[in-house]
Amino acid sequence: MVIGWDVGGAHLKACLMQGGRVRDVAQWACPLWQGLAQLDAALAQAAERWPALADATHAVTMTGEMVDCFAHREDGVCRIAARMVAWLEAPVAFFAGDRGWVAGSEVAANWEHIASANWLASARHVARWAQDRLGAGVLVDVGSTTTDLIPFRAGRVLSRSRSDAQRLACGELVYHGVVRTPLCALAPRIELQGTVFNVMNEFFATTADVYRLSGELDPAHDLHPSADGAAKDRAASQQRLARMVGLDARDATAEDWLAFAQAWRAAQVAEIAGQLQRVCAAHELPADAWVVSAGCGAFLVPDVLDAAGLAQNAHALDYGTDVMQRAADAPPSVTRWAQVCAPSVAVAALYGLERH
Repeated sequence: MVIGWDVGGAHLKACLMQGGRVRDVAQWACPLWQGLAQLDAALAQAAERWPALADATHAVTMTGEMVDCFAHREDGVCRIAARMVAWLEAPVAFFAGDRGWVAGSEVAANWEHIASANWLASARHVARWAQDRLGAGVLVDVGSTTTDLIPFRAGRVLSRSRSDAQRLACGELVYHGVVRTPLCALAPRIELQGTVFNVMNEFFATTADVYRLSGELDPAHDLHPSADGAAKDRAASQQRLARMVGLDARDATAEDWLAFAQAWRAAQVAEIAGQLQRVCAAHELPADAWVVSAGCGAFLVPDVLDAAGLAQNAHALDYGTDVMQRAADAPPSVTRWAQVCAPSVAVAALYGLERH
């Protein structure tokens, strides 16, 4: 039994794999910027779900070292790793990208390869799976906070970037997600009822408000408080959107607020599509490249492909449905959660393939 862990700054994601088949996948809120006690709480919930943690081997990747409760990224990697080793009380291997797998005692010497490598685990798993099945392609993982755009060909990941800074510079990491992204990051100006407004650069609303109104955000993926700490219903989401242009929800109709939400959605789709075009051009991916979608925001991918001019020729696949190896007796919910928690599934699968 192998359990793959993805320790993020906002969520803890995990995949239980047995006999090379995925048996269960889960996610817990873990606002790590509030301190390592949040990781303790999420791990306690995982232990309730899977009481036999000590009987498993554990494969860990992370991005949580970026949160601002750590002095620097090295400090974050080392402290998260130490906490995982102490909690799991079983063999723990950390995914170190090009360095392979390292034990807890080797984390400090390899922290730069461990830091924010979860995208590489997902992309490497997809590339290995695709080697004898597909041609060139790109993984599009739209999460709660970020989007990864990772090209692959002939069984290998094409990206030469490894750090978040390098990936931000080349467009392979886009800080856009469908839950936690502040709306003011999406556009400097936005239209409502035929008038174009300058946007208030305040943390009044997030993308979760947009996708609650559009009906696309699964409540199970909406684990963090709203921007104002108020309810997550339609009326409260409208009120938060209204604040972005200095209005109140009562100043427009429900139809107007839905159109307003769609305008924000279009801005986000356009940004991700532009970065996807950039990545595809940099790696000379063909117009009929395969696209593997993942993440809780995978519902955006068809429109992203359309906006990028790729929809007519690209072949679309889902990580959870097509790439993951699901146990025959596992419920369909496992597939849905594997789509959302791809890096945790990937490190569990890669550990089984590469270490055994």
